[in-house]
Amino acid sequence: MAPNSLFAILLRSPWWISWSVAGLIALVCGALLPSHIAPYAAVGALPIFGVGCLAAWRQWRAPSSARVQAVLGQAAEMPWRSFADALERAWQAEGYAVRRLTGLQADFHLEKAGQTALVSARRWKAATHGIEPLRDLQAAARAQDVPASTYIAMQGTVSDNARGYAREHGITLMEGEALAALLLKAPRTATAR
Repeated sequence: MAPNSLFAILLRSPWWISWSVAGLIALVCGALLPSHIAPYAAVGALPIFGVGCLAAWRQWRAPSSARVQAVLGQAAEMPWRSFADALERAWQAEGYAVRRLTGLQADFHLEKAGQTALVSARRWKAATHGIEPLRDLQAAARAQDVPASTYIAMQGTVSDNARGYAREHGITLMEGEALAALLLKAPRTATAR
């Protein structure tokens, strides 16, 4: 789905907006069309109503902002090994085969249903995230012929140049709510706090 299509925009919006648009379409059909045709035309609003249902389901399942901040705060206190373990458990819970890498350019190799990706997460606590680690990740992805890559940035800011570079090269930036949602999927271990 195109990121700026009507359905994509409605999916990112509060659920009630989709339902309001669907209701408005049904009202306009009822007001402007003959009474024997209006119900059939109003059926065209059902896909928009369905998008509203999907948006409501996603929003209901999304963690609260307080929960997101708590998870990110806990992750900020973790040493690298604990953070990497939590990421690995979360991806495994999503069905990925996870392999840790020892190079400095990428930290994880993910595979699921024949799709592979490299992830760079070691600099998750950096104050500023610039282009260099993204270039390193892109070079590693090219060298290993891996089509997708993700850069994790929990703290600090990602520079505008780095965001542009990520967009240009198809690198996914995982930060904030997306990172917290991933970490919440990690099953607790006996040693986890």
